[in-house]
Amino acid sequence: MRFLMYGKNIEVTEGLKTAVEEKIGKLERYFTPETEVHVTFSVEKDNQKIELTIPMKGTILRAEQTSDDMYASIDMVEEIIERQLRKYKNKLVDQKQSAGSFTKAFAEEEAAEDEEIKVVRTKRFAVKPMDVEEACIQMELLGHNFFVFRNAETDEVNVVYKRKGNTYGLIEPEY
Repeated sequence: MRFLMYGKNIEVTEGLKTAVEEKIGKLERYFTPETEVHVTFSVEKDNQKIELTIPMKGTILRAEQTSDDMYASIDMVEEIIERQLRKYKNKLVDQKQSAGSFTKAFAEEEAAEDEEIKVVRTKRFAVKPMDVEEACIQMELLGHNFFVFRNAETDEVNVVYKRKGNTYGLIEPEY
């Protein structure tokens, strides 16, 4: 694995590099040597944030963690990536896909059963036609982070969602 480390409002010290290489390096046996790991450290006020991205063929593993201690953030982000790896591995094994970015040792390990996906609630509702702005207002009124609606202009089902910084996103289907 190749680590590419960047710092925003923080100098990437040897201690941080070593901590990431030791923690995330434990996962090295699962990846090919060419796999790149993008690590971004940032500091905003008292928040120490680490963002970790591992682009692979067909998917991207990404985790982000914020705490008051960068080393604690590194520990937490490593746990998230491990959990994502188990899920992804189970998906590959279930679908019998090729695991191009993974080594044979990882693919041959027993699949973890603790990451089973369970749907605990189903909700049905009428999807009424409205414009994007009206959907955003409706989402705010309901106090939700996303809202499904039928776009009055395109007659397609769309989703609006909240983003960081009090902005919104729109998901439109592409056929």
